[in-house]
Amino acid sequence: MNNFHETHGATADGSLPVDPDSPAPSRPVHAQPAAIAAVALGGLVGTGVRYAAETAYPPNSGPFPFTTLVINLTGAFVLGMLLERLALSGPDDGWRRRIRLCIGTGVLGSYTTYSSFALETVELLQDHRVLAAALYMTVSVVVGTFAAGAGIVLAQQFGAHTEDKR
Repeated sequence: MNNFHETHGATADGSLPVDPDSPAPSRPVHAQPAAIAAVALGGLVGTGVRYAAETAYPPNSGPFPFTTLVINLTGAFVLGMLLERLALSGPDDGWRRRIRLCIGTGVLGSYTTYSSFALETVELLQDHRVLAAALYMTVSVVVGTFAAGAGIVLAQQFGAHTEDKR
Protein backbone atom coordinates (compact mmCIF):
# COMPACT_ATOMS: atom_id res chain seq x y z
CA MET A 1 0.00 0.00 0.00
CA ASN A 2 2.83 2.40 0.76
CA ASN A 3 4.28 1.75 -2.68
CA PHE A 4 0.96 2.77 -4.30
CA HIS A 5 0.84 6.02 -2.33
CA GLU A 6 4.49 6.76 -3.00
CA THR A 7 4.09 6.00 -6.70
CA HIS A 8 0.99 8.17 -7.06
CA GLY A 9 2.28 11.15 -5.07
CA ALA A 10 0.31 10.77 -1.86
CA THR A 11 1.05 13.18 0.95
CA ALA A 12 2.54 12.13 4.29
CA ASP A 13 -0.92 11.56 5.79
CA GLY A 14 -1.85 9.22 2.92
CA SER A 15 -4.24 11.60 1.13
CA LEU A 16 -3.85 12.48 -2.51
CA PRO A 17 -2.65 15.99 -3.35
CA VAL A 18 -5.05 18.60 -4.70
CA ASP A 19 -4.96 18.97 -8.47
CA PRO A 20 -3.21 22.29 -9.17
CA ASP A 21 -5.62 22.90 -12.07
CA SER A 22 -8.66 22.66 -9.78
CA PRO A 23 -10.25 25.94 -8.73
CA ALA A 24 -9.69 26.88 -5.13
CA PRO A 25 -12.57 25.80 -2.89
CA SER A 26 -14.94 28.66 -2.16
CA ARG A 27 -17.30 29.28 0.71
CA PRO A 28 -20.64 27.52 0.44
CA VAL A 29 -23.28 29.71 -1.19
CA HIS A 30 -25.28 30.06 2.03
CA ALA A 31 -22.20 31.55 3.74
CA GLN A 32 -21.33 34.11 1.06
CA PRO A 33 -22.18 37.70 2.05
CA ALA A 34 -23.41 38.57 -1.47
CA ALA A 35 -25.79 35.59 -1.47
CA ILE A 36 -27.10 36.48 1.97
CA ALA A 37 -27.64 40.08 0.84
CA ALA A 38 -29.49 38.93 -2.30
CA VAL A 39 -31.88 36.78 -0.25
CA ALA A 40 -32.38 39.54 2.34
CA LEU A 41 -33.10 42.18 -0.30
CA GLY A 42 -35.55 39.89 -2.06
CA GLY A 43 -37.12 39.02 1.27
CA LEU A 44 -37.82 42.68 1.98
CA VAL A 45 -39.58 43.04 -1.37
CA GLY A 46 -41.61 39.84 -1.10
CA THR A 47 -42.69 40.57 2.45
CA GLY A 48 -43.77 44.07 1.43
CA VAL A 49 -45.83 42.76 -1.49
CA ARG A 50 -47.52 40.11 0.68
CA TYR A 51 -48.21 42.65 3.43
CA ALA A 52 -49.80 45.00 0.88
CA ALA A 53 -51.97 42.19 -0.52
CA GLU A 54 -53.05 41.05 2.94
CA THR A 55 -53.79 44.63 4.00
CA ALA A 56 -55.91 45.27 0.92
CA TYR A 57 -57.61 41.88 1.11
CA PRO A 58 -57.41 40.45 4.66
CA PRO A 59 -57.21 36.63 4.45
CA ASN A 60 -59.74 36.06 7.24
CA SER A 61 -62.32 38.59 6.05
CA GLY A 62 -64.45 36.13 4.12
CA PRO A 63 -65.63 32.56 4.21
CA PHE A 64 -62.37 31.25 2.77
CA PRO A 65 -58.71 32.43 2.95
CA PHE A 66 -58.61 33.50 -0.72
CA THR A 67 -55.78 35.99 -0.27
CA THR A 68 -53.31 33.40 0.98
CA LEU A 69 -54.48 30.96 -1.68
CA VAL A 70 -53.90 33.50 -4.47
CA ILE A 71 -50.53 34.50 -3.02
CA ASN A 72 -49.34 30.89 -2.84
CA LEU A 73 -50.66 29.96 -6.29
CA THR A 74 -49.15 33.00 -8.01
CA GLY A 75 -45.89 32.40 -6.15
CA ALA A 76 -45.77 28.78 -7.34
CA PHE A 77 -46.46 29.88 -10.92
CA VAL A 78 -43.77 32.57 -10.93
CA LEU A 79 -41.25 30.28 -9.22
CA GLY A 80 -41.80 27.56 -11.82
CA MET A 81 -41.39 30.08 -14.62
CA LEU A 82 -38.31 31.70 -13.06
CA LEU A 83 -36.45 28.48 -12.31
CA GLU A 84 -37.17 27.03 -15.75
CA ARG A 85 -35.94 30.17 -17.53
CA LEU A 86 -32.80 30.21 -15.43
CA ALA A 87 -32.20 26.50 -16.03
CA LEU A 88 -32.64 26.94 -19.78
CA SER A 89 -30.26 29.89 -19.87
CA GLY A 90 -27.27 28.05 -18.40
CA PRO A 91 -25.59 26.79 -15.23
CA ASP A 92 -26.55 28.02 -11.77
CA ASP A 93 -23.70 30.45 -11.28
CA GLY A 94 -22.93 34.15 -11.63
CA TRP A 95 -25.92 36.33 -12.42
CA ARG A 96 -28.28 33.33 -12.67
CA ARG A 97 -27.50 32.30 -9.11
CA ARG A 98 -27.93 35.87 -7.86
CA ILE A 99 -31.33 36.14 -9.60
CA ARG A 100 -32.41 32.74 -8.23
CA LEU A 101 -31.39 33.70 -4.70
CA CYS A 102 -32.87 37.20 -4.81
CA ILE A 103 -36.14 36.49 -6.62
CA GLY A 104 -36.66 32.75 -6.13
CA THR A 105 -35.56 32.42 -2.52
CA GLY A 106 -35.91 36.00 -1.28
CA VAL A 107 -38.91 37.55 -3.03
CA LEU A 108 -40.99 34.43 -3.62
CA GLY A 109 -39.92 32.70 -0.41
CA SER A 110 -41.18 35.63 1.66
CA TYR A 111 -44.17 36.39 -0.60
CA THR A 112 -45.58 32.87 -0.35
CA THR A 113 -46.58 31.64 3.06
CA TYR A 114 -46.84 28.02 4.03
CA SER A 115 -47.20 28.95 7.68
CA SER A 116 -50.31 31.03 6.99
CA PHE A 117 -51.68 28.19 4.86
CA ALA A 118 -51.19 25.78 7.79
CA LEU A 119 -52.62 28.21 10.37
CA GLU A 120 -55.67 29.03 8.25
CA THR A 121 -56.32 25.33 7.69
CA VAL A 122 -56.23 24.73 11.45
CA GLU A 123 -58.56 27.69 12.02
CA LEU A 124 -61.04 26.30 9.48
CA LEU A 125 -60.93 22.96 11.28
CA GLN A 126 -61.37 24.61 14.69
CA ASP A 127 -64.44 26.38 13.29
CA HIS A 128 -65.75 22.91 12.31
CA ARG A 129 -65.49 23.82 8.63
CA VAL A 130 -63.99 20.49 7.63
CA LEU A 131 -65.12 20.67 3.99
CA ALA A 132 -63.67 24.17 3.57
CA ALA A 133 -60.40 23.04 5.18
CA ALA A 134 -60.20 19.98 2.94
CA LEU A 135 -60.96 22.09 -0.13
CA TYR A 136 -58.37 24.68 0.89
CA MET A 137 -55.67 22.04 1.41
CA THR A 138 -56.49 20.22 -1.81
CA VAL A 139 -56.68 23.33 -3.98
CA SER A 140 -53.49 24.74 -2.45
CA VAL A 141 -51.43 21.62 -3.08
CA VAL A 142 -52.95 20.33 -6.33
CA VAL A 143 -53.51 23.65 -8.06
CA GLY A 144 -50.18 24.91 -6.68
CA THR A 145 -48.43 21.99 -8.36
CA PHE A 146 -50.25 22.70 -11.63
CA ALA A 147 -49.44 26.42 -11.30
CA ALA A 148 -45.73 25.65 -10.97
CA GLY A 149 -46.02 23.29 -13.95
CA ALA A 150 -47.81 25.96 -15.98
CA GLY A 151 -45.02 28.40 -15.15
CA ILE A 152 -42.46 25.86 -16.38
CA VAL A 153 -44.37 25.25 -19.63
CA LEU A 154 -44.80 28.99 -20.24
CA ALA A 155 -41.08 29.54 -19.67
CA GLN A 156 -40.27 26.76 -22.14
CA GLN A 157 -42.65 28.26 -24.72
CA PHE A 158 -41.19 31.72 -24.18
CA GLY A 159 -37.70 30.27 -24.57
CA ALA A 160 -38.62 28.47 -27.80
CA HIS A 161 -40.32 31.62 -29.13
CA THR A 162 -37.26 33.73 -28.28
CA GLU A 163 -34.91 31.27 -30.00
CA ASP A 164 -37.10 31.28 -33.15
CA LYS A 165 -36.60 35.05 -33.46
CA ARG A 166 -32.80 34.75 -33.44
